[in-house]
Formats: sequence, structure tokens, C-alpha cells
Amino acid sequence: MILLIGILTLGVWLYLVLARGGFWRNSESDAGQPPAPRRWPRVVAVVPARDEAEGIGDTVRSLLRQNYAGTFTLVLVDDNSTDGTAAIARAAAQETGQANALIIVSGSVLPAGWTGKMWAVNQGVAAALEMARPVDYLLLTDADITHAPDTLAWLVAQAESRKLVLTSLMAKLRCEALAERMHVPAFIYFFQMLYPFPWVNRPKSATAAAAGGCMLVRADALEAAGGIAAIRGALIDDCALARVMKKQGPIWLGVTDRVRSVRPYPKLDDFRRMVARSAYAQLNYSPMLLIGTTLGMALTYLAPPLLGIFAHGAAQWCGLAAWVLMALSFQPMLRFYKLSLLWGIALPVTAFLYMLYTLDSGFQYMSGRGGQWKGRVQANVSSHG
Repeated sequence: MILLIGILTLGVWLYLVLARGGFWRNSESDAGQPPAPRRWPRVVAVVPARDEAEGIGDTVRSLLRQNYAGTFTLVLVDDNSTDGTAAIARAAAQETGQANALIIVSGSVLPAGWTGKMWAVNQGVAAALEMARPVDYLLLTDADITHAPDTLAWLVAQAESRKLVLTSLMAKLRCEALAERMHVPAFIYFFQMLYPFPWVNRPKSATAAAAGGCMLVRADALEAAGGIAAIRGALIDDCALARVMKKQGPIWLGVTDRVRSVRPYPKLDDFRRMVARSAYAQLNYSPMLLIGTTLGMALTYLAPPLLGIFAHGAAQWCGLAAWVLMALSFQPMLRFYKLSLLWGIALPVTAFLYMLYTLDSGFQYMSGRGGQWKGRVQANVSSHG
């Protein structure tokens, strides 16, 4: 039995490293400069913000300081904030000398069947389309994201040159505190394992994903897909949007240094809450999938070190080989975040924590507290199909 587990876990890692789209190479990125379009299209950025006083100033400044040759406007949806988010955004816009380029929309009451973020984004998109026609692209970004001055130009050039309906950059998350160093690279690594970026970027592949912090969407394709209403109940809204947009045309997703999240996650509990908010939704709220995922994670991440340390003979060698493959495949992500390569050896510990967070996500949903974010319990409005 122990030898069988060893063979299975080694087989899993051989598949992941050799046949899972090369996800671990971290090769899909914004390196290089796509050709500039003949005409720079009109773009409107939409930022939903609910009690984002801490980071909204940096976000607004970074957006309004874009070196973009076309027409660009920023719509911020103040989603019933109580901390002065809108006032801070206005002050930041005045700082840049671009106060007229910022439009603030006061969010209306959240209707049934919508998550808070999607309702705010929907209001922002509606305002953008009403005030500026035609809008060629919508930049959907978050209130904790900052953008390098050339981000928008790069996104538009990439979208125009490849005729993309959705162009997304995975924001580089803050990775300073110990908890962040332990969790952040693994979070992106696991995401890429689940949605290999080379498969996402292949038009004929069914795999679709996006990173919600930075998504450039072609406006007419979004309308053809049914608008934001098509994903109104989604907790994992970026991947839900990617699925509906890929039916309209090619999409692209890559990692970047241009786009960064300023939201801190200094404690283990910060990551627990982040993962628990949506992990069970990823499993379609299925108890059987939750059990299967837990067992699968144990076989994939926990069995290699346990076998390598405690088993004997062939089972031990299988465990050690799987552990080595795991650690080596994690190296490109660790280099991207400029962390010690020794974190690769500790990946099973981090994976164990994520396994616990996933179980907690299921528990919270079953307790009626699923999808908590900024005072809202939202899992009950998500589509379970």
C-alpha cells in the first residue's frame, strides 16, 4: 500500500511537470513590447471601491499618470464606503492635475442575486458607456492595485496586435512579511497549476482564466457576452469573466512587474480569510469535491515528504523524487518574487495550510458565512451550476 502511494505521488508530479502546459516555467509574461496600434483606442477604467481609504489614493494616482496617447477616463464606483474613500480619490486626482478625468459614481443598493463587487463593476461599466461613446476598451482593475505608467499602453498594444477580447496581467502581490513570503508565491503557483497560462492563451483550449486586478476587456465583446450581468453572482469573478469572454474570441493572461497589489496580508489569518472566501465556490459548493480535493492535495503535497522521511526502499525513493520535482518546479516562481530557493523544500507546509483554508471555506459556507467580504456574506447569491 505504501509503495502504491509512492508510485501514485511520483506519477502525479511527473504529469504536472511534463504534461501540465509547463505552468511552472512562469513563461507567460509582459516581457517584450507589442507593436503600437495605428490608432490608440478610447479606454475607460472602472474601479469598484468599498472602504478602500488605505490604498485608493495610490491606485488613482497610478491610473491618472498613465502615458497613454489615446483618450482615457477613470470611473470609480464608491460602493457605500464609510471611510472617506471618495474624498481621498478626489484629492489624489487633483494631485495629478487630472481631476476632470475622474468620475465618481455613488453605488446604489445591492440587489438580490448580485455579489457586491459585480454590482459595483456593473454600475461603473454602465456609467462608462453612457458618458463616452464609443468606448473601445474597459480596464477593470481593483482599488488596491497600482500600475506602472506604461501599463495601459502595453495592454492596449497587446490586445490590438493579437485581436484579444480580454487581456489580463496577474498583479505582483506584496511579499514582505513572513506570512506573505510563505503564501504569495505558492498562491500564484497553485493558480497557474489550476489554470496553466499557456493553455489559457491558446485559442483552441477550453481553459480560461484571468486576474481580476487588471483586465482589459473589449467593450463590444463584453456586451455580446451579456455584460457583467452574465457573471453577477460569481465569487471568482475574474475566471468567470474569462470563461464567457473566451467564447467571444482569444484571451491572454501573463505575469508582470508593471502591476502590483498594495494590499498587505501580514498574518496567517489574512490568507485564511482570503482563501476561505472563495475556495468552496471553486469546488462548486460540492462536499464530494471538497473531500476529493483534500485527499488529492494530501497525495500531491504531503505524501512526498512523509514518504521521503519515514518510508523505506522504493516507496521512500518515489517520495524523495516527487519532493525534488515539487521543489524544482517551484523555483521559477521563487525567483520571480526574489525569495530564497529553499522555500521550495517547504512547499508541502504551505500546501498543508492551504488545504486547511479550503476545508474552512467549506465549513464557513455550511455555517451560512460563505464568501465574506467587507461585511457581506455573498456565497448564497453565487451560481452553483
